[in-house]
Order: sequence, then structure tokens, then C-alpha cells
Amino acid sequence: MVNDVLLKDVEDELGRGSWRLRFADHVEAHFEADTQRQRSRNMVVAGLIAAFIYNLFLINDFSFRPDAFTTAVALRAGVMLPVGLTILWWVYRGVSPRTREFLMASTVICATLISCMILVSSTARYSYLDVFSFGLILVVGNIVYSLRFGYALASSVLSVLIIVAFVINYAPMPLEIKRLAIFTLLANGAFTLVANYRLERSERLAYLHVLREKLRAGHYLKNNEMLSQLSLTDPLTNLANRRQLDMEFATRWREAVDKNAWLGLMVIDIDHFKAYNDRYGHLQGDDCLRQVARAMQLNSRSADLVVRFGGEEFVVLMAEASPEAAEPAAERIRRGVEALQIANAGVSPQAVVTVSVGVAVLPPEANMTADDILSHADQALYQAKRWGRNRIWVANPVDLPNADDAAGDLCRSAR
Repeated sequence: MVNDVLLKDVEDELGRGSWRLRFADHVEAHFEADTQRQRSRNMVVAGLIAAFIYNLFLINDFSFRPDAFTTAVALRAGVMLPVGLTILWWVYRGVSPRTREFLMASTVICATLISCMILVSSTARYSYLDVFSFGLILVVGNIVYSLRFGYALASSVLSVLIIVAFVINYAPMPLEIKRLAIFTLLANGAFTLVANYRLERSERLAYLHVLREKLRAGHYLKNNEMLSQLSLTDPLTNLANRRQLDMEFATRWREAVDKNAWLGLMVIDIDHFKAYNDRYGHLQGDDCLRQVARAMQLNSRSADLVVRFGGEEFVVLMAEASPEAAEPAAERIRRGVEALQIANAGVSPQAVVTVSVGVAVLPPEANMTADDILSHADQALYQAKRWGRNRIWVANPVDLPNADDAAGDLCRSAR
């Protein structure tokens, strides 16, 4: 049910076609949960690379502004590096999505502020040319970090304002160069923000498509499981059907052979069911079958397989049974059905629906087949009906005919 709702939300998001990036809350929560760990790792790696390159600019500081090199070392290595590494450590350890984006955006603003402080600390000739490299900080935040668009926009605006404030008041820088630097910076911010938006949009759309296919695959799997279950279940009684019996019989037969254990089988037939159908009609007959099936299920062990074999005939497959336990187990089922007190006026005014049960329990042997035990149980059912119905009969394998002479097997038609 949860996946059904999520799939509908994903379909809605894909069909929305809006410029808005954030998903509906339900989908957004899944998006963050599924991508947070990998995104945090990617940001930490990008941050380490950015920190290394940022400090490599000390070479530029030494070349362009030797008069302020000591200040540059103090600010880059003494302030920015510890702050940046601390933030990366927090992100690596795991923080909420909003905190992660805020912390990473703060490194962009901090790097911008420190770069501007280094710039104005020097009056060396051509030192102001360093301003044109400040756009790389925006590239890192908007593309390398790929901050969520809202955070990228906020950090870019603040960074540009900080740079403009320092540049305007930096006297050694000619006015024409200031205009060019500000224009270049604005263009850099705009282009990188467009790229940032498109990157996030692509990431989110790709996620939606992948999530939709995963959810659909889950639906297909669920549908296949349902179809498989339906193919093994009798639709009227919800009991196992003959196909499931064939599969389970073969498995339990092999297990009994391997364990040298006993295998038990009951063949159960509703007495005078034709008379019931003739008297009450097939719709009420179906209801009778459902009630009888429920009584059989309730009065069987959880390990036993209760099967609607066809028509009014049922089978109970008992794993690791014993002759001593089989007879009382069959008696519980017979009494459970009789206790329903379903009137069967088609037989007599006082008659109720009953069942006859044939039981066979034997240890599988090498020269036997699974059909042998079914044949014995079927012959026992014949004896129960012969002696008056509404009774059980436990087969004695020694006294019964061989399986080759028996009337029934797993493939015979139901009565």
C-alpha cells in the first residue's frame, strides 16, 4: 500500500513538468534518504580537492603580493583550512540534508571573504588582478559541490555582494578594471547558477525514473507472486489445489524417504453431496463447500496441507505422521464437519452434512511411488463409505492391493 502511494506520487512528479525543483514532501523524503550518503561523500571529496587548490594559491600570493604573504598564509592555512576541514568532517560523519547544504555553502562564503581580505591587505602592483580568479569560488560551490539550487543561489549572491563591497573600496584597482571584474563576476555567477539548476534538475529527474522502475518492478513481482499463489489455490475454498498437492506431495515424499519417516494422507469425501446440491442448489452447495473446507482447516495441524482435490473431495497431506496419531486427526475433522450441523434434507429431514475419511500412513520405501499412499487412502475411503459413511477408515497396507491394481492416482478425475 505504501509503495502504491509512492508510485502515484512519483508519476505525479514526472507529469508535473514544473520549474520547481523540490518534490512533494513524501517523495522528497525518499530522495534525500536514498541519496544523502553518497552525496555527502561526494561533497567531502570535492571539498578536499577544493581546499588543496585554494591553498595552492599561496604560490600566487607569494608572486603577486609578497608584502602580504604572511597574512595570506595565516588566513588560508590558519583560518580557512581548519574551518573547512572541520565542516567536511561534520558532513562526513553525517548531518541532516539542510545542515549539510548550509555548511558546504558556508565554506564558499568563508573562502570568498578570506580571499577578499587577502586582496585588500596588499598594495602591490597588479595584485588586483587576483579578483578575476574569485569566480572559481562560485564554480566550486555551484558546480563542483553542486549545492542544492536554493543554497547555491544564496551563497552566490552573498559572495558577489562581499566581493563587490571590497572591490569598490579597493583604491589600487583602476575604475575600468573594477567594472570589468564586477561584470565578469556577475556573468560567472549567472552561468554557474544556470548550470547548477540544470544539474539538480537532471539528478532529480533521473532519480524519479529509477525509483519509478524499481517500484514498478516491485509491483510486477507482487503481481507475479499473486498469480503464482492463485495458480496454486482453489478459488472457491482458498485451500491448496491439486497442482499444489502434486508439488508438495513430491517434496514431502522425498523428505520422508531421506529421513526414513512416515507419511500420512487422508482422502475425504462429503457424504450425499449430490443430494444436497439437488435440494438446495449449486450456490448454497458452494457455501457448504466453503464451510466444510474451513472446518477441515481449523481441525488440521498447521504443518498439514489441506487440499480441495475436486468437486466435494478433499485431501489432507500429513508430514511425519504416525499410525497412532492419524486416526484421531481424522476423527477431529469428521467431528468438526458434523458439528457444523448443516442440514441435508435431500437425504432425510433429520440429516446433516457429514464426511467419510480414508486414511493411509506408511513409511515410503524404495520400490514405492507417491501414488501408492494415495491409492491406499482412496481404498480406505471406499471402505468407509461401504460401511455406512460418516466414519473414518484407516488403511492397512498389508491387506490392501498393490498400487498397480488401485483405482486412483494423482491424475484421476474427482468423483
